[in-house]
Formats: sequence, C-alpha cells, structure tokens
Amino acid sequence: MNDALAGGRAASVRQALGLEYLTIGWNVVEGVVAVTAAVLAGSVALLGFGIDSFVESASGGVLVWRLLAERRGADSEAIERLDARAHRLVGASLFLLALYVAFEAAMALWTREAPRPSVVGIALTAVSIVTMQWLARAKRRVARRLGSRALEADAFQTTACFWLSIITLTGVGLNAAFFIAREGAEAWRGEECGCEGDVAALLDDPSGETSGGCSSCGCSSERAAPKPGTTPGRN
Repeated sequence: MNDALAGGRAASVRQALGLEYLTIGWNVVEGVVAVTAAVLAGSVALLGFGIDSFVESASGGVLVWRLLAERRGADSEAIERLDARAHRLVGASLFLLALYVAFEAAMALWTREAPRPSVVGIALTAVSIVTMQWLARAKRRVARRLGSRALEADAFQTTACFWLSIITLTGVGLNAAFFIAREGAEAWRGEECGCEGDVAALLDDPSGETSGGCSSCGCSSERAAPKPGTTPGRN
C-alpha cells in the first residue's frame, strides 16, 4: 500500500473512531434518559428504546476495539479476522435486541398496561431520529472506504435505531394524543350535562328524595348524596 492510500485509510479509521465514540456517548445518555422516562410513564415502547440505546453502545464498543487494532498497526489478516468477529458480535446484539423488544411487547399486551404520556420521551425520540439518521449515513460512507463488513453491520444497527425512534415517537405521540383527547372529552361531557348543578341540588336535599341523578350522562345520585347522620356541606 503506497503512502497516499495508507494516509487516506488512516484518516478513514480516525473518522470511523470519532463516529463510534459519538455513538457510544450519545446512546449512553439517551439510554439513561429513556429508561428513566419509561419507568415514570410505564411505557414498554420507551423501555425497549432505552435498552436499544445500550445495545447500540455495546455495538459501538465492538467497533472501537476493531478500529483501534488497525490504528495500532495490526496486519491485514489480523484486521480481517477482527472485522469478521466484530461482525458476528454486532449481529448477535441485533438478535438479542429483537428478542427483548418482542418479550416486553408481549408482556405489555398480557398485562394490558396503559402508559402515561411522556413529554421527555417525545422530545428524546424526535432528536434521536435526526442523530441516528446522520450517524448511519456517515458510517456507511466510511465502511465502504474501509471495506469493513463490521462497520456496515454497525451502520445497519444505527439505522435500526433510527426506525425504532420513529416507531417509538409514533407510539408515544399517539398515546399522548389519546390521553389528551380522552381528558378533553370527559371535561366536555361534564360541562354539557351540568353535573355541577345536579350535585348542588343533591346537597341541598338532605332527605335524599332527589332521584335519578344527572339525566344527560347518567351520573348516579349516590355519588353526591350525603351519608346518613351527616350534615350536608360538612365533613
């Protein structure tokens, strides 16, 4: 290999290492924030997204190991062996991620958990979409220059994270929209049926002769009727 080619390859290795360091740093922060938000919101989608961030960090660590070996001057045969081993490790991490997300999704369906809206989750996944798309493209370009199948697999891992960000954002966003719509509908029904007036009337009738509750929404008078032996309006 002549000096020009060697210099170009060395520059590509440095660029690839920079991308992997950025991948690891971003995904560690992303994973901690996503898992925390998932626990607070009870969101399986966000939890799977956070775990994917740690898997992506592990994949980046494998590539750093492979790239540092080349930068230290390992011979071409050793680099090929390391690249093949790194390729298998990245593939295994993708497989484990798929199993984990499938398991968590099945558990959520079984227990019928309803996650709460997460503004942090929405913001995080939106930023991740832009970041992962840029990283995946940059990694693919460097992978072609280096002829590294391991780096190509890692770029695919980053692309998978990009799509998972979109899916998670869609799920968390739809859940938030549904929650807001439900709260709005309940507030609207409360104003429409005049429950407040009915409650006041029930409190003014300590004998409990008022019957039927709210005729519009079917609110039961039992909800507002005072307990026997108590004075209306007092605890």
